[in-house]
Amino acid sequence: MNSNSDTTTYPAETTLDERDGRYLRKAIVWSHAARRRGNRPFGSVIVSAAGEVLAEAGNSNAETGDCTAHAEVNALRALAGRKLSREELAGATIYASGEPCVMCAGAIFWSNIGRVVFGIDAERLRVFRGERQDQRDAELSCRDVFRASPHPIECIGPALIDEASAAHDGAWKT
Repeated sequence: MNSNSDTTTYPAETTLDERDGRYLRKAIVWSHAARRRGNRPFGSVIVSAAGEVLAEAGNSNAETGDCTAHAEVNALRALAGRKLSREELAGATIYASGEPCVMCAGAIFWSNIGRVVFGIDAERLRVFRGERQDQRDAELSCRDVFRASPHPIECIGPALIDEASAAHDGAWKT
């Protein structure tokens, strides 16, 4: 593929119900906050089956120098002190402003969280990063990771793509 042609097929946008839309927008707010602090623009919110916000966080790689300080991992770390049962976690949803990377998908798997809702997908993120489809980093779709799980992990997204994309506009220029 040459750089003048983009034959990428993007995933169709998912329509969310009011609850999922509200919490995904909260994760998107965290993505803007992370960017304002000099980090990559990603945010995450974890919500119980009953609708209680259990944890929320933004990316903090630049602030901490920790390459694992992605929004989803930061939210999972914040959740750890709550000592929830595996059943409670299986009923929880993690909302991510961007499609979880391989590391974050693995952390979500190990957490036993049963549902993921994300904003901008990995294919669209590559455009913001200035990458072509044939220049991928070591990346699998989060769905590929979740498919290998012995416990079910429902994955919904991409959703609210325009809203989730806004924090990325101009953020990947180096």
